[in-house]
Amino acid sequence: MENISRAFEWIAVGELVLVFIAAAVGVVYDLRRGASPLATYHHWRAIFGRGLLVSLEIRLIVVVRTMLSFALDVEIDGVLPWRRGELQAQRDTG
Repeated sequence: MENISRAFEWIAVGELVLVFIAAAVGVVYDLRRGASPLATYHHWRAIFGRGLLVSLEIRLIVVVRTMLSFALDVEIDGVLPWRRGELQAQRDTG
């Protein structure tokens, strides 16, 4: 599970890097064709903002999956994960 979470985090980071590069290429393209600096800024902001939202959604998937996994563990075991050791010790002595 931890490896899956880590993979999603790396995907989100990679997506941010790619979006930043795409936005930078867009800035260069806009400036070369003679667009105003304000229009170039708004174009860059739109591209990067959309990419940032996608990255956050990827990370949100990880958070939701983690919360679901936690809830299922509690439901299956009937005890909070950090209380499993206490429960096991009680079973072993009692």
